Amino acid sequence: MYFWMLNSNMFPESLYHLHLSLQVKGWNLLHQDTKVCFYRGRHEEFKDLFSQEDSVVFCNDISSVMEVLGHEYNPDQWRLSIDSSEVSLKVVLLHNGNKFPSVPLAHAANTKESYESMKLLLGNFKCDEFKWKSYDDLKVEALLLVMQLGYTKYCCFLCEWNIRDKKNHYANKLWPKRTSLTPGTKNVVSLPLFLPEKIFLPPLHINLGFMKNFVKGMDKTGRGLEYLKNKFPNVSDAKIKEDIFIGPQIRELMQDKQFCEDLNETGRKAWLSFEAICKDFLGNHKAAKYQDVVQDLLTSYKAM
Repeated sequence: MYFWMLNSNMFPESLYHLHLSLQVKGWNLLHQDTKVCFYRGRHEEFKDLFSQEDSVVFCNDISSVMEVLGHEYNPDQWRLSIDSSEVSLKVVLLHNGNKFPSVPLAHAANTKESYESMKLLLGNFKCDEFKWKSYDDLKVEALLLVMQLGYTKYCCFLCEWNIRDKKNHYANKLWPKRTSLTPGTKNVVSLPLFLPEKIFLPPLHINLGFMKNFVKGMDKTGRGLEYLKNKFPNVSDAKIKEDIFIGPQIRELMQDKQFCEDLNETGRKAWLSFEAICKDFLGNHKAAKYQDVVQDLLTSYKAM
């Protein structure tokens, strides 16, 4: 049994309602196993600022939402982020300096990442009218720019890098620049949902890619790979086979001196180069000689 009580945003009034419910139970007017629940009215001032169409809820007045939240709204200070879970697809604004909490823009229940679903969400709150930049994972960025997923020949939206030309991956630095995203050519499926110059690659996913390539190039019979399996026993054989490691595991390895010692000479140089690029190029601060750091990484990875 539930006993519902209306409640405002004021915390002292919440305590009053809680005290009242305990008194009502003490007077034996309610069963002792009755649960007391409170309705909060914090959403009332936002109700008119959001609309719903079928299973999609989206913001219809972003400036007013920022005003209610007390944020000084400047589009250049916010970035767009799109992500999905098992049950929904969400679009939020993240502050570039992380001084303010995220601002929800759209939410679709029982929707997964796809070109059609993202086109629907971005069209509802007229994303193209704003000047936001997008910082998303690589799959979302590929969908926004309508790049064909999978092991395709041209997977980059910046240049015509040939993913299957493995011989020149770490040798050729000057790949032809993409001049347009024309549907039907070079793995472009349809018209892009975002301008390429508004897409920024996320450092975390670049780190994950470097880690994947590092593990893939390790000596399969050496002590380093065996040390990885023993250090992370909960990681499935399938993930180790596909060289999939997450951020916390990478940071833990960087603090583990034993892992570096168990690598062969080539692997040790590549690992130290990977640590340097995470600190001096993809971290919060970029070193003055970051170009040398990048070159060292390319040289050591090519040797692996």
